[in-house]
Amino acid sequence: MSDVHSPATRSRNMSAIRGKDTKPEMLIRRALHARGFRFRLHNRALPGSPDLVLPKYRATIFVHGCFWHRHACPMFHWPSSREEFWREKLNANYERDERNINLLLNVGWRVAVVWECSIRGKHRKDLSAVVDELSDWLASDQHFLTVAGDS
Repeated sequence: MSDVHSPATRSRNMSAIRGKDTKPEMLIRRALHARGFRFRLHNRALPGSPDLVLPKYRATIFVHGCFWHRHACPMFHWPSSREEFWREKLNANYERDERNINLLLNVGWRVAVVWECSIRGKHRKDLSAVVDELSDWLASDQHFLTVAGDS
């Protein structure tokens, strides 16, 4: 199946997709800040350049889009065009995420992954419930947390 957009239109659409300051990330940032948590953004010195870094808690938070990071949820589906390209790209993203999370854990950082489906879409949770999970995790001694939508 061919693309419904011209190459120029597709290029413009794809270049508009952000890697930082996405809507889900901004929602999490605002909610955590409102609860008194202070953090640094996109620390490039850490593996994977986590979206939020909370040095006081030795914790990092990634806010992942379900499509780009290949989350096994109803929001993710394999594209039907250019299948080989997308499989390689999304599998590489997934493997890089796993590698970066393991690197962070191995050097003593705690890691949370908040999936887009937890705050958007049909199976989303209430934002305050997501932030409650993150707050409880930050106060605990757990090393890893994943927050996903109710499915």
